[in-house]
Amino acid sequence: MNRRKVLGLIVVGSLFASRSAKADFTSDMLKRLEGLGSGGSQSPSVASGLTQGEMDQGIRNALSKGVEVAVEQLGQKGGYLNDPQVRIPLPGYLQKVEGVLRSLGQDGLADEFVGTMNHAAEQAVPEATDVFFAAIKRMSLDDVRGIVEGPNDAATAYLRRSSSEELTTRFRPIVESATDKAGVTVAYKQMMDRAGPMAQMVVGDTDLDGYVTDKALDGLFIKVAEQERLIRTEPYARTTDLLKKVFGGQ
Repeated sequence: MNRRKVLGLIVVGSLFASRSAKADFTSDMLKRLEGLGSGGSQSPSVASGLTQGEMDQGIRNALSKGVEVAVEQLGQKGGYLNDPQVRIPLPGYLQKVEGVLRSLGQDGLADEFVGTMNHAAEQAVPEATDVFFAAIKRMSLDDVRGIVEGPNDAATAYLRRSSSEELTTRFRPIVESATDKAGVTVAYKQMMDRAGPMAQMVVGDTDLDGYVTDKALDGLFIKVAEQERLIRTEPYARTTDLLKKVFGGQ
């Protein structure tokens, strides 16, 4: 229903209602208008009567829980590769190479390379847990207050905003080690050799470790945001009394 139709309903309701009923009707419809304007993205309100300490600890607990679940999901075998939401594809600059390989019937090489990248990411993810927890500990009370009053991914947005640079710096060496163990470089060389010299000219220099690092972190933030949304909106996801108290308000 568009805004003009909703306003029309307000006018019709006002003509046929008593003075007090008219006020109630108008107020209710204006609230509906506000909801339509926000796109339904507003976060459910937290419970009233919270102390500052409860609010602070509740947000930290929620974000810590989201990190733990996300790391557990992505750190297992196939955590990235088998999840379309976070699966790491070939970099854009290798799409032409992939096309050449598949046209030559070498699908296995392309698939193997994608697999090694994703396996490298899943090996690196558990090592990032302490970086996330350190960022959570650094949160100020103003940060917490903004998260409580923010949208369903406000805590995750804080985490990305405040620690992405540090995460990348600390995460990349882990990815480099993991890609080496997973055989990413070997798989890449095999793929390029089979694609031929023209492929080297098209691709040029590559930073595969940087690419895998960025995509691994993107996937992790996606999963943390997913857990945050569940805690905010789904009662079953609030697994402690404090989380129930902080996010139980309607």
